[in-house]
Formats: sequence, C-alpha cells, structure tokens
Amino acid sequence: MRGSSRQRFYVEEHGQGEPLLLLEGLGQSLWAWREQIPVFADHFRTIAFDTRGTGRSPVPDVPYGIDELTQDAADVLGGRKAHIVGLSMGGYVALTLALARPELVRSLVLVGTGAGGPDRVPRPQDVREAYAAAIGLPFDEYGRRTMPLTFSPGWTERNPERFEEILVARGEHPTPDVTLDAHLRACYGIYARGCEVERIDAPALVVHGDADVIVPVENGRALAARLPNARYVELPGRGHNVQLEDPATVNELVLEFLAE
Repeated sequence: MRGSSRQRFYVEEHGQGEPLLLLEGLGQSLWAWREQIPVFADHFRTIAFDTRGTGRSPVPDVPYGIDELTQDAADVLGGRKAHIVGLSMGGYVALTLALARPELVRSLVLVGTGAGGPDRVPRPQDVREAYAAAIGLPFDEYGRRTMPLTFSPGWTERNPERFEEILVARGEHPTPDVTLDAHLRACYGIYARGCEVERIDAPALVVHGDADVIVPVENGRALAARLPNARYVELPGRGHNVQLEDPATVNELVLEFLAE
C-alpha cells in the first residue's frame, strides 16, 4: 500500500499486475471501495484516490466539472493504461476519459451510471424531495437520512451493523457541502450535454441494480445498448451503492469480465 499526494490528491496503490483505477461517485472518497480494494489488489495494481474535494484530497476554490475530474484521473494514472471501474459520477468520468484519452483505457466497468443527455431518466420526485429536505443537516445526520436511499428498500434495516460501519467510514473524512455542490453541478453538466458513448471502442461491463432510485436502471440499460462493445448485467433487488450492498457479486462480475 502507498499513500501519496500525487497531483495533490491522496492516492493509494495496492497489489501488482495490470493497473486498475477506481472512480467513486458524487461526494464519495475511498470508503466507497472498501469492499473492492483488497479483493482487486490480489489480481491487479489497484489504484484509488480521494476525488477532488473529498477525503484527504484538497478542496479547490475554483469551479470544475466532469472534464476537470477526468483530467484528475488521467493525472493519477500518469500515462499508465488501465482498466477503469467507475461508479455513478465516476462512471461519467470513466466514459469521458475513454473518449478524451482512449490510450489510457484498457476496459470499462460502469456501475450505477449512464450517459446523460436529453433521454436521461431522472431520479423519482420523492427521492429528490428527500435529499432537498436533508440540506443543512449536520454531516452525520445528512448521511443517516439519505444513505438508505442509495441501497435497496429495507437493506439498512436488515443489515444494521453493516450500515453503521459504512456510516463510520463515510465520516472519517467528511465531504464538505461545497464539494457536494460542485459535484452536483458537474453531474448536471453531463446530464445536459450527454456523452457520445457510441465512439467508445473499449470493452465495457455495465452493472446496474434494478432497485436503484439514484440513477434509475433505465439509464444503465440505455448506456449498455449504446456502447459498441458492452456486456450488461442487471442485479435484481439491488440499489445504487451495489458495490457495498452486494460486494461479493460485484467483485465476481468484475474479475470474471477482466479475465476474459
């Protein structure tokens, strides 16, 4: 394991082999991959970093969007060609990287994400209202209110100890509101312009839970249909943070895909 400040980001690298880069979702830092890093590191040089403005990476004082987050990912790779695993907002970054810097992308794993654009299916109104109602709450209470929405219905009640562990990990390096706002604006940018995924040649695995209310499953289905070289796996009864909700299945799917 190595922690560093390459390009002023907090970066960890584990294991040996072909590089594999993990890109987490809106407001998330390394805790989002706590179930993946040790497993993937047995097979790959697994690279993960705290996204701009989160965790142990600095909070910038200038505006930024998906293009800048994509450059961050390229900087962390430092010219290495890698398998890219992107979750939610990290999927938008992964897709943009594949278009802007295809020489850095061996393959794509896209989890709980989409391609944006006018045909994007937004989250349900009640979910938007639940997030809006939580604005201004203390960090811990905001997480306790909203995080259950990122899992399938009833998962947090059935798995209270796991949920508490995730909340603790999330709270070790709290994401400030300014970063949440910046990430949200970045996502709105790609929602508006969309992503020309038809131009991506890299092999892709698209994984989506059909109980996802953050990025509804229709987005994953459409993404897989538009990508020229994609395999689609839909997980019944799983929510948005499927890598935490059902890590065994996600890890198996990723390793099988990358072994092909």
